[in-house]
Amino acid sequence: MRIAPSVLSADLGRLREQVETAIEGGAEWIHVDVMDGHFVPNLTFGAPVVRALRRITDRPLDVHLMVRHPEHYIGEYADAGATVFTFHPEATVHVQRHLAAVREQGMLAGLALNPSTPVAFAEEVVDQLDLVLVMSVNPGYGGQSYLPSSTEKIRRVRALLDQAGSRAALEVDGGITTDTIAEAWLAGADTFVAGSAVFGTADPAHAVRELQRRCAVLA
Repeated sequence: MRIAPSVLSADLGRLREQVETAIEGGAEWIHVDVMDGHFVPNLTFGAPVVRALRRITDRPLDVHLMVRHPEHYIGEYADAGATVFTFHPEATVHVQRHLAAVREQGMLAGLALNPSTPVAFAEEVVDQLDLVLVMSVNPGYGGQSYLPSSTEKIRRVRALLDQAGSRAALEVDGGITTDTIAEAWLAGADTFVAGSAVFGTADPAHAVRELQRRCAVLA
């Protein structure tokens, strides 16, 4: 399992310090939430932050685009140093074509499923996926509570990936804390986005280790 702290909850004035501290605690990926104020109501940062993070660390940069027409930004984020490029099927058309384009640019291709998005969206392109992101909140804001219905959805996505023989990561984003991570892990998730549960604490390294420990005791 891997923890991917989200810089959406980081103090951008102390970005290097906070990212390095999270990595010291064992964070394997760094998650970047990109919002355009249209597909979701919030507005955040873009490729320049990814480029700045790439100068800070060589860890995989897990970029989640909550934007309309994400295909317009594939090359830009590849150039900025993104490792994973995840988008929402509702935000575009020709999903398979765009997944292929992401891979052609040397990034891992991810598809995000909102709470109301059917798992069937991933089923149709499962052979093109390097990651499936199950949103356990409605996207747009950090600090929300985990939706209990997400656990069964994680199980269904895990079954889909296993049946297809896929080695794609199964990521969960939204309300992941020390109280919820074990439930999502037991359901089959292997990658966990945590924002305020890491960067909202006084010691991000300790927070990462605690998230890992909650799963390790059940292994």
